[in-house]
Amino acid sequence: MRLRYAAKTDVGMKRAHNEDYFSLIEDEKVFLVADGMGGHACGEVASKLSGNVISEFYMHSKDMDATWPYRYDPNLSYPENRMVAAIRLANARIYDAAQKNPNLRGMGTTIVGCMFVGDHVYISHVGDSRCYRINSEIKQLTRDHSLLEDYKDARPDMSEEEARNFPHKNVITRALGMRDTVQVDITKHQVNDGDQFVLCSDGLSGMVDDKTIYKIVREASTLENAVAELIEQANRAGGTDNITAMLIQCNL
Repeated sequence: MRLRYAAKTDVGMKRAHNEDYFSLIEDEKVFLVADGMGGHACGEVASKLSGNVISEFYMHSKDMDATWPYRYDPNLSYPENRMVAAIRLANARIYDAAQKNPNLRGMGTTIVGCMFVGDHVYISHVGDSRCYRINSEIKQLTRDHSLLEDYKDARPDMSEEEARNFPHKNVITRALGMRDTVQVDITKHQVNDGDQFVLCSDGLSGMVDDKTIYKIVREASTLENAVAELIEQANRAGGTDNITAMLIQCNL
């Protein structure tokens, strides 16, 4: 599989500094977007730490005899175990750093990542940063860990207008660093020729609807133009948060 990608992050129109972070582990075909939180630049520390720890674990686990920090889950494949362990380790490191340093108390970060193995992609996430797949349509492949999504489960008849006006829609129920352990959601999907994957923070998904994301990605002349236009569109809509977009093009 041939992969091409472009990524961009922007502070947005309202924030003083950028707490989002994106990274790539090129030889492992792993792509990551994190959205930090905590104030006083703590979120910036947490999001960057998540990327660094995950990358560090992938390097460590290349050695098949290396000791892992967590028990192998027989219900998951090797790639799934590896990705989940990396994210759980990032959670533990962020949590420990916050406990040891009073200036970092309360810091945390969302994470969304995808890893390409053969003609499949493994997508993992914690929080409300998202992954979309774009081909003849756009489909969200992650489910936000948020109060709004929990409320939708309890109220399946909730209208789109009610969801838009939900007063606590930015409250997330899961993030790295909130507790000493974390549950990581991971799914596996077949990749088809020409598939495109968008990883983003909620600074994009909260400002730009799915139809517009689809239109921008499909009509852009290059991947770089697509991510630039996604950021620009989020800023035109208000840019109330940091904005990060990563676009990956797959050709078999």
